[in-house]
Amino acid sequence: MFEGPFDLLLFFIERDELDIHDIPIFQITNEFVGYIRQLEKLNIEVASDFILTAATLMRIKAKMLLPRTEKDEEGNEIDPRQELVQHLLEYKRFKDIIPDLSTMEEQRLAQENRGNIHQELQQIANANHFEYELQDLSLYKIMRVFDKVMRRFEEEQNHPRHTVITYPYTIEDQKEYILKAIKAKYRMTFSEVISAFPDKIGMIFNFLAILEMLQLNQIDIEVGDGFNDFVLRVAEGDANQVTELR
Repeated sequence: MFEGPFDLLLFFIERDELDIHDIPIFQITNEFVGYIRQLEKLNIEVASDFILTAATLMRIKAKMLLPRTEKDEEGNEIDPRQELVQHLLEYKRFKDIIPDLSTMEEQRLAQENRGNIHQELQQIANANHFEYELQDLSLYKIMRVFDKVMRRFEEEQNHPRHTVITYPYTIEDQKEYILKAIKAKYRMTFSEVISAFPDKIGMIFNFLAILEMLQLNQIDIEVGDGFNDFVLRVAEGDANQVTELR
C-alpha cells in the first residue's frame, strides 16, 4: 500500500492531522515500528529503507530524551527532527505533482506518433556517437550489447554494499523487563541490568529504555556513592500501587 517509508510517515501525519513542522516523534516512531512488526508477523519481507528509517526515528527519539547540546551559528538549539521534516516536505512536493505528471502522460499517449521518428532517432544517435541499433540488428551488434551488459554487471558487483543487522532487542521489551525486575524487589542497580545484557547493543537499548521510563515518570533514580553506579526504583505512584497489591 505504501511506496516507501516517507509515504508511510505522511500517511500517519495526514491521518492524525499532525503538524509536519512539529512531529510528535514518540507517537510517530511507535506507529512506524508497529507497522514493521505487523509486516514481520505476516511473513512479509521488510525492505531495507523501512528498517533504515525506523533506525533514524529511534535515533531522533533518543536525542529528544537527552539534553540538546547542538546549536546553530546564532546559538539556537538544533531540533533533531529538522532533517527528517525537510525530507518529508521534499517528498510531499514530489508526491503532490505526480497526478499532474500522470495526466500529462495520458495526454501524450493519446497523441499520434510523428512520421519522421526513425529519422530523428538516427540524428540523435549520430549526435551522441552511438548506433541506432533497432533499425539494423546484427550478430555483431548483439555481441556488443552483451559486452556492455557484462561490463555494467561487473561494475555493479564492485559497488559498496551495506548490510543491515536486526538486533534481538526493542525499547518496549527492555522497558517491560526492567519494570518487572524493579517491582519484584523494589530496586535494581544499573550494574545488574548490564550483567543481564552484557553486550554493547543490549546496554544501549537498556539505557534508552531507562531514559524513556524516566520521561514517563515510571521510575526514579538514586545515585550511588562515588557516582560509579545508580539505583533504579519504582516511581512513588507506582510504588504505592505495588504495596497495595501485596
